[in-house]
Amino acid sequence: MHDLRLGVIGAGQRSTLAATAHRPGRGCRITAVCDTDPAALTRLPAERTFTDYRDLLESDVDAVLVATPDDTHAEIAVAALRAGKTVYLEKPLAITIDDCDEVLRTAAETGTRLYLGHNMRHMGVVRLMREVVARGEIGVPKTIWVRHFVGRGGEYYFKDWHADRRRTTGLLLQKAAHDIDVIHWLAGGYTERVSAFGDLMVYGDLDRRPPGTPPAEGWLREWPWPPESSTGLHHRIDVEDVSVMNMRLDNGVIAAYQQCHFSPDYWRNYTVIGTRGRLENLGDGPGSVVRVWNSGQSAYREPDATYRVPEAAGGHGGADEAIIEEFLRFARHGGPTDTSPVAARMSVAAGYLATLSLRDGGTPFDVPPLDAATLRYFMPEKLSD
Repeated sequence: MHDLRLGVIGAGQRSTLAATAHRPGRGCRITAVCDTDPAALTRLPAERTFTDYRDLLESDVDAVLVATPDDTHAEIAVAALRAGKTVYLEKPLAITIDDCDEVLRTAAETGTRLYLGHNMRHMGVVRLMREVVARGEIGVPKTIWVRHFVGRGGEYYFKDWHADRRRTTGLLLQKAAHDIDVIHWLAGGYTERVSAFGDLMVYGDLDRRPPGTPPAEGWLREWPWPPESSTGLHHRIDVEDVSVMNMRLDNGVIAAYQQCHFSPDYWRNYTVIGTRGRLENLGDGPGSVVRVWNSGQSAYREPDATYRVPEAAGGHGGADEAIIEEFLRFARHGGPTDTSPVAARMSVAAGYLATLSLRDGGTPFDVPPLDAATLRYFMPEKLSD
């Protein structure tokens, strides 16, 4: 079996993910890399380098991994699908609902394989919570609450393009797309109605660098505290650093998501309450725990069961390696995957409309359905619905 020839479009912060796919003689090798920054082209091994993704798509790669800024996802993915290249597209799928639907329609029309990089579906803590739910330990899920503490928001999200809503729509989409997808996966449904509040509370008034000036050396390795001491932020900041989002899912589940970018800690706390109990995670990496209360009512007490997240090495607690394994299998053989283009679209739709809501005083919005033909292509089991 020959190595899959992989082209990487975007060799920035997620170049480490692409690097896990490079295994010459063992099924896959990176043969081409494209980035608009010539310095980034040296981060990955490749036989050829390009500064225009269209030139890479004309080469003989079998598949492409797209890890470019969010606002470019739809254009590049559509071009790659039309070129017949299997696509790994980093989340979020796109930054508007219309762009998401265009990508999915293109995949359906061309029959080209499309894979979405929602790596949290491969994180140990998420899989453990899903197993607890599937075993029925808390009964049927009815409500889910997520608190997302983003302790390095000032550095990760307010010093580069993430701070510009033209590139992301907002962090309630860009950052929350992961968690909305997990909520949907745990609940077994998709958001149908959403409302939100949010604001730019801390990073809006801090020191900014002039347009065209790169971030300071080491900006991704230094974590100033308190947040107000951050300097050299992006020249344009018009996304919110705190947000609260409420969702009603199509199966009746009520969910809430909260995001804060100036927290002192960096992790996600999930609470899932069902008809027979509750689960909650403390920590979200290897070695963290998921606790379950399900033996009856009481005041605060120790949990009835405690499960430890398995140890794992690698990016995002081993999720990066696991999702690349699934993608490479899918690229070669197709078949079902734990990630889902339809689910990716629904997470963007919820985050996109929540962002519109918080910028319109909390006005609720209904999520439009994906058109039936595209839905049936990706989910043929819906043909009888």
